[in-house]
Amino acid sequence: MPRLHLFHTNDFHGRLTDEKAAKLKAEVARLSAGEPFVLLDAGDAISAGNLGFNPLGEPILSRMSALGYDAMTMGNRETHPSLAVVRTKLSKATFPILCANGYAKNTAGNVPFVPFVLRESGGRKIGIFGVTVPMATPQKIDAALWDNLFAPPIETAKHVAAELRPQCDLLIALTHIGIAQDRKLAEAVPELDLLIGGHTHVVLEQLEIVNGVPIVQAGSHARYLGHVIFEDGNVTGALHSL
Repeated sequence: MPRLHLFHTNDFHGRLTDEKAAKLKAEVARLSAGEPFVLLDAGDAISAGNLGFNPLGEPILSRMSALGYDAMTMGNRETHPSLAVVRTKLSKATFPILCANGYAKNTAGNVPFVPFVLRESGGRKIGIFGVTVPMATPQKIDAALWDNLFAPPIETAKHVAAELRPQCDLLIALTHIGIAQDRKLAEAVPELDLLIGGHTHVVLEQLEIVNGVPIVQAGSHARYLGHVIFEDGNVTGALHSL
């Protein structure tokens, strides 16, 4: 089975310029050297705040679409109390936006994100699911103002992982919950093959292994490209400057 390259980014906050996007594309091509790869992002790609939005959509998602991202998890900047605004925020993404712990409060299924995707690359079936910080829950005082709510991410991850594990060779969690919660998630879901995190802007130059689960996070603001290689049952990881 050929080597599989998994490239990851997180927390662009709108800083993926055309120049940075060109460098990222060149780095992916150089590092993968024609071998199979997957390109993922762990959220907070856009520059708008939690309550702000660009009525014309977010140009950075067009850049990411052109780069061929396979999936991205929703970060807190991609959320909003109005589902109509969330749809606008995500409208320029032609790749799946993942959020297994998000759901519509009153309109079941009417959300612009999906819990997981299944991909095939390098002869492997890859299951990728996303969870994000619970911006609004039924217990919060402002829940009535939100069209969409969020379940606890770690409990959600347990259920989704149990569903996906039998269907895939590699199981990847794409999270936007912060490094402390990532460690707790790895403790709770040891069947993961990789956890790609965001939200806390941590620069992990090497894999952090928790309960047998490799955790990675690539800083923020388009400064780094993360690179994980799966080969012959081994996993290695590194960061590359952009």
